[in-house]
Amino acid sequence: MTHFNLLVGGPLATLPAAWAQIPGEWIGADRGALHLVDAHLAPTFVVGDFDSLTSDELMRVQAAVSDIHYSIPEKDDTDTELALQLAFNQYHATSVTIYGATGGRLDHLLSNLFIPLQPRFRPFTAQIRFVDQQNRMDFYLPGQHVLSVQTGYRYLGIVPMTAVSQLNISGAKYPLTDWDGEAPFSFASNEFVDKPVTISFKTGIVAVIYSRDRRGQQIDN
Repeated sequence: MTHFNLLVGGPLATLPAAWAQIPGEWIGADRGALHLVDAHLAPTFVVGDFDSLTSDELMRVQAAVSDIHYSIPEKDDTDTELALQLAFNQYHATSVTIYGATGGRLDHLLSNLFIPLQPRFRPFTAQIRFVDQQNRMDFYLPGQHVLSVQTGYRYLGIVPMTAVSQLNISGAKYPLTDWDGEAPFSFASNEFVDKPVTISFKTGIVAVIYSRDRRGQQIDN
């Protein structure tokens, strides 16, 4: 089993604290490759057109990384998409956690979050996760799924990303029964009570977001 951490080019300020100490193999997309090199991490591979790097920065990446996949700026796929395709299809990843995909430009954010919905990534939808300083986002295909409490995350968001039928939430503070929707919708700010939460649905793709407030609720935000 091979799990990869994929660092893309979003703002470093959005990354979890001590992100460079997160265990596992790393891969980098575009400027994420430079961030890995600067953190003295040796990526398994990096990919990108590297148009966000200066020539000196690119030379630093080239000197530190032996496996580089070059793309061109004018292309149909984003560097994040290319990195995921390589991870799953060529490097046989069993799962990928993506860091640096939030913050910055909204078009980049939406492009990243919509990746697991693409038909070509459907075989890997449930193997993709996004993590940043405040959130963890997992994706689920139809069926029944048990969600365990995750330390440090107070809130639980259940988010139909596509049309969904017969969505049920049980064991949470706010349950839901047989909900059907034709458009994306966010059931935000739900919470665990004293046991795992179970969700089930018949069709569609549902994201589960574990989240916390930036500074907690002990002081004014």
